[in-house]
Amino acid sequence: MSRTSPEPEGPTRQRLIEVAVELFQRHSVAGTSLQMISDELGLTKSAIYHHFRTRDELLSAVMEPLIGEVSALVEAAESRRGARARADHLLVGYATLAASHREIVALLTGDPGVVALLRTRQEWAAVVQRQMHIFADVEPGLGGQVKAALVMSGIASAAGVDYDDYAGEIDEATLRDQLIAAGRRTLGLRAPHGAG
Repeated sequence: MSRTSPEPEGPTRQRLIEVAVELFQRHSVAGTSLQMISDELGLTKSAIYHHFRTRDELLSAVMEPLIGEVSALVEAAESRRGARARADHLLVGYATLAASHREIVALLTGDPGVVALLRTRQEWAAVVQRQMHIFADVEPGLGGQVKAALVMSGIASAAGVDYDDYAGEIDEATLRDQLIAAGRRTLGLRAPHGAG
């Protein structure tokens, strides 16, 4: 039996996550309560508790898939030979991820609630540190670390900008390509031979 329509008695777990992301974007993680989410969906708080006991559990559910994807990107990049090849591989993957998950990636950068959760989840913080090291290794020292931070936060922030005012609808591939180009300029990387 396949499901093609939402459950009539209430939203699914995925709908809760989607609404939470919308509210996190509008009000920040700390500024969003489970009560706000239940109000937005027209549910009782106990209906929300069936899926998530706390806001941190809900935030973890939002972040988990994305952290998993970043972890896979980091592992793939670490298998490349040479600092520049590792950084470029990670840059392309991270820009692709950011362009395809614009709202979530932008939300996860700089929100104090996300930063606090990262501190409690050591395995997630370790993935972010490995990502930072790959980018920073292109230029050892403080300069490389600053550029790595700019690329990581800049890509995430730029992915969430509403570009409709500037040039009409921006498709995912165009945004990805622009993020990659800006990241390469920042890190001092050249596109591999035959790449765009």
